[in-house]
Amino acid sequence: MTTPTIPRCPVRPAVPLAVWPVAQTSAQYQRAGRYLPACSQHPAKMFPELARRIVTEYSTPGQVVVDPLAGIGTTLVEAALLDRRSIGIEVEPRWTAIARANLDHVLDDDHRDLAEIRVGDARTLGNVLGNLAGKVDLIVTSPPYGCDVGNMDKTRWGTGGGLCPTRERNYSPDRANLGHARGAAYLAAMAEVYRACFEVLRPGGLLVTVTKNARRSGRLVDLAGTTVTLAREAGFSYVQHVVALHAAVRDSYARRSAVVLADDPGPPRPRPGRPRSSRCPRGRLHPR
Repeated sequence: MTTPTIPRCPVRPAVPLAVWPVAQTSAQYQRAGRYLPACSQHPAKMFPELARRIVTEYSTPGQVVVDPLAGIGTTLVEAALLDRRSIGIEVEPRWTAIARANLDHVLDDDHRDLAEIRVGDARTLGNVLGNLAGKVDLIVTSPPYGCDVGNMDKTRWGTGGGLCPTRERNYSPDRANLGHARGAAYLAAMAEVYRACFEVLRPGGLLVTVTKNARRSGRLVDLAGTTVTLAREAGFSYVQHVVALHAAVRDSYARRSAVVLADDPGPPRPRPGRPRSSRCPRGRLHPR
């Protein structure tokens, strides 16, 4: 007589998984000759190929696509070029101006009529969208990372200055910007954003979030897992997980791959002088 074996880790639910190579051409060259050079000022730009793939996979021509954290407007440009109506919401006037300039620069007259950028707060998305609330087919966005982000200025750093200019750090010098939120403040703010997203989608509409796990003070910032929890609490169901490779695949392998939507980041790295944890890694999910 034997006793049943109890797995050390809980079995994760089966979730459709896909891997998208979106960096066969680097982000710099995906933008070259199309987007304005001013785009380089933004510290966390979405790959144009990733935005295009998301819009293609999860919407059809003529549908309404919204990015409530629009930044410089990558999602809006790519959605309009695919014949979707695209509306972006951005609270920071600096990025709003660049997004609007990108729309004017990249799109011809017919496609320009499909895209617009509005100044507003993602937490009040319904008010900003007005009569479009409840009619949105697809929301595509990349939330703030919950840790410091910025553009590195190696020349300035080499001469004794800071590595990351304050103006570009965390999207804005304004401390009220969501890019500066940490801990409980971040959770509360993003919970409001996802509730607002849920309210403006039509029945059966989709939310696609692009996240990237990072490290802060040597510890993993599990943004993917956090996003899952917040989206589910807002009313969403988790239906698919996509791994987007941020490095080119050459000769059947990825030389440097950065996972955008991490499936399982594994246990944290051991800190000096401390033994590795014996706990098994928790499974990570990500809302679509």
